[in-house]
Amino acid sequence: MALTKNQRRTRIKNRIRKVVSGTEARPRLTVFRSNKEIYAQIVDDVNGKTISAASSRDKDISSAKGNKSEIATLVGKAIAEKALKAGVETIAFDRGGYLYHGRVKSLANGAREAGLKF
Repeated sequence: MALTKNQRRTRIKNRIRKVVSGTEARPRLTVFRSNKEIYAQIVDDVNGKTISAASSRDKDISSAKGNKSEIATLVGKAIAEKALKAGVETIAFDRGGYLYHGRVKSLANGAREAGLKF
């Protein structure tokens, strides 16, 4: 029997997480994408701490106009600004089992523009 989309994404996500892990020096930028919103977190897996988070539901971003990809770029810039304030410059990107395309790619490019190094 064929896998559902979520089962397939979970398998890919687990395969990625075997390799990508966040440390204190190089935390992990993880992405979750729903049909309407997009969320990003910077996580230190060694200490089990979330350093910063941003989403399209934040007040300053939710009031912005544009399509989903443009909103994702704003979320990327917001997470990068919060990370730089927290003293994080380099990260490991975790695409969360999604293809590096569309909104996920826009978020990553927005974070790069704002100063994060992948």
